[in-house]
Amino acid sequence: MSKWRGNPWAILLTLSLGFFMTLLDLTIVNIAIPSMTDKLDASLDQVLWVVNAYVLVLAVLLITAGRLGDLWGKKNLFIAGVAVFTLSSLVCGIAQDPAQLIAARGVQGLGAALLMPQTMSIIIQVFPPERRGAALGVWGAVAGVSTIAGPTVGGLLVTSLDWRWIFFVNLPIGILVLALAVPILPGHTRTVRHRFDVVGVLLASAALFCVTFALTEGQKFEWNEGIWGLIIAGLALFAVFVVQQRNRQDGEPLVPFSLFKDRNFTVLNLVGAAVSIGMIGMFLPMTIYLQSVLGYSALKAGLVMAPTSLVSMFLAPAAGRLSDRIGGKFILMGGLTLYGLGLMWIVIAAQVGTDWKAFTPALVVTGIGIGGVFAPMATEATRNVPPRLAGAASGVNNTIRQVGSVLGSAAVGAVLQNQLASSLREEAPARSAALPPDVRPGFVKGFANAAKGGLEVGAGQSGAKQQLPPGVPPSVANRVHELAGQVFSHSYVHAMKPTMWLPIGVILLGAAACVTLKGHKSNEAPAHLDPEPAPMAT
Repeated sequence: MSKWRGNPWAILLTLSLGFFMTLLDLTIVNIAIPSMTDKLDASLDQVLWVVNAYVLVLAVLLITAGRLGDLWGKKNLFIAGVAVFTLSSLVCGIAQDPAQLIAARGVQGLGAALLMPQTMSIIIQVFPPERRGAALGVWGAVAGVSTIAGPTVGGLLVTSLDWRWIFFVNLPIGILVLALAVPILPGHTRTVRHRFDVVGVLLASAALFCVTFALTEGQKFEWNEGIWGLIIAGLALFAVFVVQQRNRQDGEPLVPFSLFKDRNFTVLNLVGAAVSIGMIGMFLPMTIYLQSVLGYSALKAGLVMAPTSLVSMFLAPAAGRLSDRIGGKFILMGGLTLYGLGLMWIVIAAQVGTDWKAFTPALVVTGIGIGGVFAPMATEATRNVPPRLAGAASGVNNTIRQVGSVLGSAAVGAVLQNQLASSLREEAPARSAALPPDVRPGFVKGFANAAKGGLEVGAGQSGAKQQLPPGVPPSVANRVHELAGQVFSHSYVHAMKPTMWLPIGVILLGAAACVTLKGHKSNEAPAHLDPEPAPMAT
């Protein structure tokens, strides 16, 4: 394999495999949520932490890990990241309870944060400018393939084997990447000595954790004073972080404020966060709905949602070329608007007995919309960034997108839990009329207290555990189970609709914000950055 050392295309293949693995774990987990909920006896808030722990750690460490690569060598950090990611995937797969899985997912996020920033830096280093475009094209295709592979491969693994295999699948990929990386990646790279902003990292981490914890666990604790105190503390820590960063602008801040003097960069970073929230807001509720309400297998659920990813992957390159010629402002506005309209269509179509074919046109519309977003968003955000700030701009852009994913997941989860708990309390008394009088109080009480014990949303679950009186005949027990399923199905649909209005509103605000973007002349060239294609959470 040493004959491939320094070969740019062999290097690109190695880096792409590592990048694919980390993106796959952003998309593959959501499709397994109902199965993990069943097999681990997990509640909805615990499952949300399985998603959030990974992205939370990734978001707060991306910029720092990039600078560690400059200091200790990009190859060394990439190999360390792959090793950490692969080993933690094994631990995820053998986890015996939700707490173990959440902890292992956090370590996975650390591995992803170590390897992600190094990948594009190495590509830009080894490819000359005249061949870099082709390499970046392959890179964009990797993001698209991982988007499609997540729900499809994940659904196949969960349906044919078990949810644990969505993590075990990383083991052969990780081992292969390590076997290729050691002999192929360039070993001697220029190192740069940085002053690390440890205080900034700690402040940002604490602020994000407080807000994420409060939003995820708020319903379980009935939004008590402690939960609101955490939200206030998170906002206060964020304010301290902003002041601390302002005082470091003459040194090496995590966030160079000079970047935000460019209107396009500022607006499109906010739009990027909005897009992350919008995608989480679609796929998280839909994944549970398709499996737990409509009763589809994980594979069928992944295939139902595939049109969005397929259409967007084919349209994205054309949108990128068109935005280079005419500018991305109106392409972005149109794409975001179509995505929002597609989400509205899904909300209208979602009912307890809706057939999957009713969602296909809406998912095609969302695919057309999102296909017109990512390429012009990246181009316009970086067009006016000075080359000396290109790396910093990329780090800030990627981090803000991941922060959007974290907060989006937490906020959507908070609304979903709140609405589901409320709907269960309202639906249970009406359905209990079909039960014997001595069984009704326990039936209604079980749903009234569902949130305190953690809402259950797995396939075949009913939102809450039912405690039956002793000596209940089997026919009555079966009727309780049947009615509990009806309560959950109708309640979930009622909860899903207002939940999805949150991302719809955010996406349409993002489309409106694009009105403020400055246009460009066709002979202006965008800055070359170190991009990380944004994954689609499914």
